[in-house]
Amino acid sequence: MSFPFDCISDFMFFETELGQSDVILIPGASHPQLMEEAAILYHQGIAPFILPSGGATQHVETTEWEFLRNVGMSLGVPPEAILKEDKATNTFENARLSLEVLHKQEIHPKKVVLACKNYHARRALLTYQFVFPRETIFYVSPVIDKTGTSKDNWFKDEEKIKYVMNELEKVGKYFRKQIPIWVK
Repeated sequence: MSFPFDCISDFMFFETELGQSDVILIPGASHPQLMEEAAILYHQGIAPFILPSGGATQHVETTEWEFLRNVGMSLGVPPEAILKEDKATNTFENARLSLEVLHKQEIHPKKVVLACKNYHARRALLTYQFVFPRETIFYVSPVIDKTGTSKDNWFKDEEKIKYVMNELEKVGKYFRKQIPIWVK
């Protein structure tokens, strides 16, 4: 069945094929499913490092980074494979501070995987593309988070509609002022 808002679903919920990468990046969140996906990819040999990003929030006891690191270690990811960024408070900071961490580690990624919430995939990708060097290749591995929001059900529940439409609005708010900078 087709809906008039299928274009929103197609824009917001997407994924790419995955390829060998230098690092798996996780924009901060308190959803263990993100690190679960990153750990699977790590154990498959997709990348030698995982970089969760995120500072203190009301959703976790310490930082999003520590929460995600602990999930990763419980899934057999060695601590030395989990890089640290524990200050970011939004997606732009996730991207900017993650790139700084990578550079301090002498990692200049050519290819990266973004393990992100599926309804956050578009904004996460655009944000990281804006911050990282233009030649960086991004693979997107979207995850259904603890809210259970998916491309097939987001429009059937008021709370899930709110999540997706909030993200859609943020795409406009984030990039309205960035577009002229980007095209220079």
